[in-house]
Amino acid sequence: MNTYAIDLSLKPTTFDLWHVCLAGTVALLSLILIVLLLSMVISLLRCNKKSTILQAAPTPEPIIKIVEVEKLVHAPAPEPVVLKEATPDAALQLLGLLQKEARFIDFIKEDITAFSDADIGIAARVVHEGCNKALKEHFTLAPVRGEQEGSKITLPKGFDAAEVRLTGNIVGTAPFNGTLVHKGWQVTSIRLPKLTLAHNAAIVAPAEVEL
Repeated sequence: MNTYAIDLSLKPTTFDLWHVCLAGTVALLSLILIVLLLSMVISLLRCNKKSTILQAAPTPEPIIKIVEVEKLVHAPAPEPVVLKEATPDAALQLLGLLQKEARFIDFIKEDITAFSDADIGIAARVVHEGCNKALKEHFTLAPVRGEQEGSKITLPKGFDAAEVRLTGNIVGTAPFNGTLVHKGWQVTSIRLPKLTLAHNAAIVAPAEVEL
C-alpha cells in the first residue's frame, strides 16, 4: 500500500487560473472591507462633531411676537333729542287770565305814544296789580338761587345749565366764580282751572256788547 506524505511547507511555484481568481477575489473583498471601515469611521467622526456643535451652541430663546392691537372704542351714540309738543291751551288760558285780571292785552296793544308818562304810569300800576294777582292765584313761584343779588357765588362742576345762565367773559370750565345778577324764578306748583271740552281756549277775551 502506497503512502503519500504532503509537505505543507511547500509553496507553489506556478499559478494556474484557479489561483488567480482566488487571489483576485480575496483582494476585492479586502478592498471592500477597507472601504466599509473607512465609511464607518468617517460617519462616527461626523456624528461626534455634530453632537459637539449642538451641545456648545446656546439654546435660542423663543421669539415672542408682541402684537399691539388698537382697541377701537366707539363713543356712545348721543341720545336723540325728544321735543315735547307744547299744548297751546294752557298758554292761551294763562293769557286769558292776565287779560281778565290786568287788561294785559289791552295795555300791550294800546298805542301809548300820545299819552304822558304820568298817564302811562297809572295804567302800568293797574296792569302790575292785576298780573300780580293772577300769578299769585294760579302759580307758586320761588327763586332759583337763594343768595342775595349782587353777592359772589361759585358754580361747581356739573351745575345745571338750565337753572343758571352764564354771561360775560366765559373762559375755561367749571367751577366758575361770579356775581349773582338775577336770582331767577321757578314754578313749584300750578293751579289753572280745568276747561270743558267745548271751551274755545283761543278766545282769550270775548267781545263785550252793552245793551
